Amino acid sequence: QVQLVESGGGLVQAGGSLRLSCAASGRSFSSYAMGWFRQASGKEREFVATISRSGGTTNYADSVKGRFTISRDNAGNTVYLQMNSLKPEDSAVYYCAAKNRYGTSRYLDDYNYWGQGTQVTVSS
Repeated sequence: QVQLVESGGGLVQAGGSLRLSCAASGRSFSSYAMGWFRQASGKEREFVATISRSGGTTNYADSVKGRFTISRDNAGNTVYLQMNSLKPEDSAVYYCAAKNRYGTSRYLDDYNYWGQGTQVTVSS
């Protein structure tokens, strides 16, 4: 099993940046592909970004491509989401998730473990 704890959320003006972190505890962090998802108030949870176990493969939602960067530090058991050029529509609770089967995924149901989320609010 793996436990996930997100941090780094907050309030930022449009055009600003935030970096989210997700610290993992438990066994074999490097054996999990990781993902970031978000859920805005009144909406369904949606895919943001995913990264392979080695970090060599990443994939992004079209809405964040070119603005957000997912990365991981396997030695430090942490996955990051660097968010630049933030927009008010990026406001949401952001969740990290771990997937214990090979390969990245955009689909919520493919992920086995979830963090509790961190709130990001972008003011206009």
